Amino acid sequence: MQEQHTYQALWDIVHRLRAPGGCPWDRQQTHQSLRRNLLEECYEALEALDAEQPDALAEELGDVIVQIVFHCQIAAENGTFTQDDMFRHICEKLVRRHPHVFGDVTVRDAREVESNWEQTKRQERGDDVSALDGVAKGMPALGYGQAISNRAAHAGFEWAGLADVMAKVREELVELEQADGTQRQEEELGDALLALVNAARWMGVDAETALRQANARFYGRFTHVESAARASGLDLREASMDEKLGLWDEAKRAEAAGG
Repeated sequence: MQEQHTYQALWDIVHRLRAPGGCPWDRQQTHQSLRRNLLEECYEALEALDAEQPDALAEELGDVIVQIVFHCQIAAENGTFTQDDMFRHICEKLVRRHPHVFGDVTVRDAREVESNWEQTKRQERGDDVSALDGVAKGMPALGYGQAISNRAAHAGFEWAGLADVMAKVREELVELEQADGTQRQEEELGDALLALVNAARWMGVDAETALRQANARFYGRFTHVESAARASGLDLREASMDEKLGLWDEAKRAEAAGG
């Protein structure tokens, strides 16, 4: 009999793992104990996506789906909700928020679609709820900052143009440079980062992705510097700044050459 690789097959596997006589580890898991797993699997999927590795992405997305199925199975066992409830919520939401596809609303472009989407979400939340509510506070700080910046802009709290946004960035950097004391420096650094996140939004750049890619570049360049230093018998802790910068520039050239 040929093995089936479908959503139902995955559901059956998870159900068996959680059933009496199944896996002891899987049977003792709860929504809370699986929190870190869900987050880690999402990050691994993003890493595969950033690396443009389709096979790895397919595998990592499967790991994400496993986490979702586990949560649905646990909820069904607890009597709180079922996978049918999950699918009902998301299907109804997608139809409700795409009236230009499933209704008689006409839109000119993607920007108007986004505007209608935010308006529908405001109607769902009600008039007494902040436009910033509904953004998960547990998100990474850069992603959360960009999300609330976007919400505020859709609510009408927006700069006139990118030049104004960049002027605000420069203003915050000056205040950071002039800040006295750790607490004040922390506050001003936060303001400067949020101003940069807002600039990213204006440029159509995802701040979280930009920093993740910058981290990857730094990792690649620094490991190159380490290797080059070892090869030349140089101790980075004792090297001059000119020597360090020379190795860094060499790493950047190697990166540009694909090495």
